[in-house]
Amino acid sequence: MFDKHSIDAPWGASVFGAASVDAAPDVARLRVAIAETRPKPGEAFEATRGGVNRIRDVLRGHGIPDTAVSTSRLDLKSSWDYGSERKFLGYECTASFVIELRELDLLEPVLVDVVEAGANQVDGVEFDVNAKKELRAQARTAAVAAAREKAQLYAEAAQVRLGPVVHIKDVDSEQLQNSYRSHRGGGAGGDGDGDLTPGRISVTAGVVIGFSLIGG
Repeated sequence: MFDKHSIDAPWGASVFGAASVDAAPDVARLRVAIAETRPKPGEAFEATRGGVNRIRDVLRGHGIPDTAVSTSRLDLKSSWDYGSERKFLGYECTASFVIELRELDLLEPVLVDVVEAGANQVDGVEFDVNAKKELRAQARTAAVAAAREKAQLYAEAAQVRLGPVVHIKDVDSEQLQNSYRSHRGGGAGGDGDGDLTPGRISVTAGVVIGFSLIGG
């Protein structure tokens, strides 16, 4: 399955090891946008700016600081109706931004309130963990242990002994994460209790290690 990660011209035992560390999510990133169409560009900008200000007021009301809201895109384009005949509708201004929530209990009320305040595009919700770097380090350590255990089994079956490690190759974490999702049947999904928060976030790591071999 991971042939592309194998070591070229192996000189001993080449083994793949993987591990996954699960953690409860503690961060949610809500991606929303507000788009307004007006006859003139300035009017479109003004209408969109007003919507953004309303959304920021809503977020402040939930105790979410301005620093937790980042603008990712501001776009202005002509809007047309391509019905029986091409008709110019005006200028569409779109402001997209990301809202980072550290209190996941706020997710549902915040989502409802920002939509009511004028956010007419919801691009999705991404769950994450703050300690991802530390969790990745744990997963990498466990992946090395898994690779060594596998190599030891092969060496014993072949009646040889493992020598020193002569090669270590990291496996792309994002590709490995997708592989874990597909084998689990889709993501780090929730526990089925009805809320929007996934039960666990999986942080994965993989490694290919080359061991020299010593005759038994």
